[in-house]
Amino acid sequence: MPETKNTKHEAQLFNSALETPMRPDAFAMNDEEKIAKIQEHFTAIMQTLGLDLTDDSLSQTPKRVAKMYVKEIFSGLNPANKPSVTLFENKYGYSQMLVEKNISLYSMCEHHFVPIIGKAHVAYMANGKVIGLSKIHRMVKYYAKRPQVQERLTKQIAEALKSTLGIEDVAVAIDARHMCVECRGVEDVTSSTITSSLSGEFLNESTRSEFLRFISA
Repeated sequence: MPETKNTKHEAQLFNSALETPMRPDAFAMNDEEKIAKIQEHFTAIMQTLGLDLTDDSLSQTPKRVAKMYVKEIFSGLNPANKPSVTLFENKYGYSQMLVEKNISLYSMCEHHFVPIIGKAHVAYMANGKVIGLSKIHRMVKYYAKRPQVQERLTKQIAEALKSTLGIEDVAVAIDARHMCVECRGVEDVTSSTITSSLSGEFLNESTRSEFLRFISA
Protein backbone atom coordinates (compact mmCIF):
# COMPACT_ATOMS: atom_id res chain seq x y z
CA MET A 1 0.00 0.00 0.00
CA PRO A 2 1.62 3.34 -1.03
CA GLU A 3 2.46 5.86 1.68
CA THR A 4 0.05 8.79 1.66
CA LYS A 5 0.49 12.34 2.91
CA ASN A 6 -1.53 11.43 6.00
CA THR A 7 0.59 8.38 6.84
CA LYS A 8 3.78 10.45 6.45
CA HIS A 9 2.34 13.07 8.81
CA GLU A 10 1.35 10.38 11.32
CA ALA A 11 4.88 8.94 11.19
CA GLN A 12 6.37 12.39 11.81
CA LEU A 13 4.07 12.92 14.78
CA PHE A 14 5.00 9.48 16.15
CA ASN A 15 8.72 10.17 15.83
CA SER A 16 8.44 13.64 17.38
CA ALA A 17 6.49 12.18 20.30
CA LEU A 18 9.48 9.91 21.02
CA GLU A 19 11.90 12.83 21.29
CA THR A 20 12.70 14.23 24.70
CA PRO A 21 11.27 17.79 24.70
CA MET A 22 14.20 20.15 24.14
CA ARG A 23 14.46 23.85 23.30
CA PRO A 24 16.23 24.82 20.04
CA ASP A 25 18.95 26.59 22.05
CA ALA A 26 19.54 23.62 24.36
CA PHE A 27 23.28 23.61 23.60
CA ALA A 28 23.94 27.34 23.41
CA MET A 29 25.86 26.97 26.68
CA ASN A 30 28.68 24.49 27.23
CA ASP A 31 28.72 22.12 30.21
CA GLU A 32 30.73 24.42 32.47
CA GLU A 33 28.41 27.34 31.77
CA LYS A 34 25.39 25.16 32.52
CA ILE A 35 26.95 24.00 35.79
CA ALA A 36 27.57 27.60 36.85
CA LYS A 37 23.98 28.62 35.99
CA ILE A 38 22.40 25.63 37.76
CA GLN A 39 24.61 26.23 40.79
CA GLU A 40 23.32 29.79 40.97
CA HIS A 41 19.69 28.71 40.73
CA PHE A 42 20.05 25.83 43.18
CA THR A 43 21.66 28.18 45.68
CA ALA A 44 18.52 30.32 45.43
CA ILE A 45 16.30 27.25 45.96
CA MET A 46 18.18 26.21 49.09
CA GLN A 47 18.13 29.76 50.45
CA THR A 48 14.38 29.97 49.78
CA LEU A 49 13.94 26.76 51.80
CA GLY A 50 15.71 28.49 54.68
CA LEU A 51 18.89 26.42 54.63
CA ASP A 52 22.13 27.92 55.93
CA LEU A 53 24.67 27.64 53.14
CA THR A 54 27.48 28.79 55.42
CA ASP A 55 27.28 25.37 57.13
CA ASP A 56 30.19 23.22 55.93
CA SER A 57 27.82 20.33 55.13
CA LEU A 58 25.70 22.49 52.79
CA SER A 59 28.10 25.06 51.37
CA GLN A 60 29.18 22.95 48.36
CA THR A 61 25.77 21.35 47.74
CA PRO A 62 24.69 23.71 44.90
CA LYS A 63 27.91 22.99 43.00
CA ARG A 64 27.66 19.24 43.63
CA VAL A 65 24.05 19.17 42.43
CA ALA A 66 24.83 21.24 39.34
CA LYS A 67 27.74 19.00 38.35
CA MET A 68 25.66 15.88 39.01
CA TYR A 69 22.82 17.17 36.80
CA VAL A 70 25.02 18.04 33.82
CA LYS A 71 27.72 15.37 33.98
CA GLU A 72 25.83 12.41 35.40
CA ILE A 73 22.09 11.97 35.82
CA PHE A 74 21.07 14.17 32.85
CA SER A 75 24.09 13.48 30.64
CA GLY A 76 21.83 11.65 28.18
CA LEU A 77 20.38 14.99 27.07
CA ASN A 78 23.59 15.72 25.19
CA PRO A 79 23.84 13.79 21.91
CA ALA A 80 27.62 14.06 22.17
CA ASN A 81 27.35 11.45 24.93
CA LYS A 82 25.49 8.93 22.77
CA PRO A 83 27.50 5.70 22.88
CA SER A 84 29.16 4.43 19.75
CA VAL A 85 27.80 1.02 18.80
CA THR A 86 29.90 -1.94 17.73
CA LEU A 87 28.29 -4.37 15.30
CA PHE A 88 29.75 -7.72 14.35
CA GLU A 89 29.14 -9.98 11.38
CA ASN A 90 26.89 -12.86 12.37
CA LYS A 91 29.44 -15.39 11.10
CA TYR A 92 28.07 -18.19 13.23
CA GLY A 93 24.62 -17.95 11.63
CA TYR A 94 22.79 -17.40 14.92
CA SER A 95 19.16 -16.70 14.03
CA GLN A 96 17.32 -17.08 17.32
CA MET A 97 16.38 -14.68 20.06
CA LEU A 98 19.07 -12.88 22.04
CA VAL A 99 17.93 -11.56 25.42
CA GLU A 100 19.89 -9.24 27.70
CA LYS A 101 17.83 -9.11 30.89
CA ASN A 102 17.97 -7.41 34.28
CA ILE A 103 19.88 -4.37 33.03
CA SER A 104 20.07 -1.93 35.95
CA LEU A 105 18.14 1.23 35.14
CA TYR A 106 18.28 4.59 36.90
CA SER A 107 16.36 7.54 35.50
CA MET A 108 14.55 10.65 36.72
CA CYS A 109 10.83 11.34 36.53
CA GLU A 110 10.34 14.47 34.45
CA HIS A 111 7.23 15.43 36.44
CA HIS A 112 8.87 15.67 39.87
CA PHE A 113 12.62 15.18 39.26
CA VAL A 114 12.88 12.18 41.58
CA PRO A 115 14.36 8.77 40.71
CA ILE A 116 12.96 5.93 38.64
CA ILE A 117 14.75 2.69 39.59
CA GLY A 118 14.31 -0.64 37.91
CA LYS A 119 15.39 -3.24 35.38
CA ALA A 120 15.30 -3.22 31.59
CA HIS A 121 15.03 -6.37 29.48
CA VAL A 122 16.08 -6.09 25.83
CA ALA A 123 15.81 -8.72 23.09
CA TYR A 124 16.20 -9.00 19.35
CA MET A 125 16.14 -11.70 16.69
CA ALA A 126 19.66 -11.99 15.29
CA ASN A 127 20.03 -11.41 11.56
CA GLY A 128 23.05 -10.30 9.51
CA LYS A 129 24.62 -8.33 12.39
CA VAL A 130 24.92 -8.75 16.14
CA ILE A 131 25.62 -6.03 18.68
CA GLY A 132 28.19 -6.07 21.47
CA LEU A 133 26.36 -6.88 24.71
CA SER A 134 27.87 -3.98 26.66
CA LYS A 135 26.52 -1.61 24.01
CA ILE A 136 22.96 -2.65 24.88
CA HIS A 137 23.64 -1.62 28.49
CA ARG A 138 25.14 1.69 27.35
CA MET A 139 22.16 2.36 25.10
CA VAL A 140 19.75 1.83 28.02
CA LYS A 141 21.89 4.06 30.26
CA TYR A 142 22.09 6.85 27.66
CA TYR A 143 18.33 7.19 27.21
CA ALA A 144 17.69 6.72 30.95
CA LYS A 145 19.96 9.64 31.87
CA ARG A 146 17.33 12.23 31.03
CA PRO A 147 14.17 13.54 32.65
CA GLN A 148 11.85 10.76 31.51
CA VAL A 149 8.49 9.10 31.49
CA GLN A 150 8.78 5.32 31.41
CA GLU A 151 6.64 4.89 28.31
CA ARG A 152 8.88 7.17 26.23
CA LEU A 153 12.05 5.62 27.62
CA THR A 154 10.88 2.15 26.60
CA LYS A 155 10.16 3.27 23.05
CA GLN A 156 13.39 5.26 22.71
CA ILE A 157 15.50 2.21 23.59
CA ALA A 158 13.52 0.00 21.20
CA GLU A 159 13.71 2.45 18.29
CA ALA A 160 17.43 3.02 18.82
CA LEU A 161 18.11 -0.72 18.71
CA LYS A 162 15.95 -1.19 15.61
CA SER A 163 17.73 1.64 13.85
CA THR A 164 21.17 0.38 14.84
CA LEU A 165 20.58 -3.21 13.73
CA GLY A 166 18.37 -2.37 10.76
CA ILE A 167 15.66 -4.78 11.90
CA GLU A 168 12.13 -4.66 13.30
CA ASP A 169 12.38 -7.76 15.51
CA VAL A 170 13.04 -6.02 18.83
CA ALA A 171 11.47 -6.24 22.30
CA VAL A 172 12.03 -4.00 25.32
CA ALA A 173 10.38 -4.35 28.72
CA ILE A 174 10.99 -2.18 31.78
CA ASP A 175 9.90 -2.91 35.35
CA ALA A 176 10.59 0.09 37.57
CA ARG A 177 9.73 1.79 40.84
CA HIS A 178 8.90 5.48 40.77
CA MET A 179 9.92 7.58 43.75
CA CYS A 180 7.21 10.11 42.82
CA VAL A 181 4.79 7.34 43.83
CA GLU A 182 6.78 5.99 46.78
CA CYS A 183 8.03 9.10 48.61
CA ARG A 184 5.26 11.61 47.82
CA GLY A 185 1.62 11.62 46.76
CA VAL A 186 0.08 8.22 47.48
CA GLU A 187 3.33 7.01 49.15
CA ASP A 188 2.91 3.44 47.90
CA VAL A 189 6.16 1.49 48.34
CA THR A 190 4.82 -1.85 47.07
CA SER A 191 3.95 -1.06 43.44
CA SER A 192 6.03 -1.04 40.29
CA THR A 193 5.34 0.02 36.70
CA ILE A 194 5.82 -2.30 33.73
CA THR A 195 6.03 -1.08 30.13
CA SER A 196 6.93 -2.88 26.92
CA SER A 197 7.60 -2.25 23.25
CA LEU A 198 7.24 -5.23 20.91
CA SER A 199 7.69 -5.20 17.15
CA GLY A 200 8.34 -7.53 14.25
CA GLU A 201 8.52 -11.20 15.23
CA PHE A 202 7.80 -10.30 18.86
CA LEU A 203 4.21 -9.50 17.89
CA ASN A 204 3.72 -13.22 17.24
CA GLU A 205 2.23 -14.93 20.26
CA SER A 206 4.80 -17.74 20.43
CA THR A 207 7.81 -15.38 20.20
CA ARG A 208 6.27 -12.95 22.69
CA SER A 209 5.58 -15.80 25.13
CA GLU A 210 9.15 -17.05 24.78
CA PHE A 211 10.51 -13.56 25.54
CA LEU A 212 8.26 -13.16 28.58
CA ARG A 213 9.25 -16.60 29.81
CA PHE A 214 12.95 -15.78 29.52
CA ILE A 215 12.72 -12.49 31.43
CA SER A 216 10.56 -13.94 34.20
CA ALA A 217 12.85 -16.94 34.81
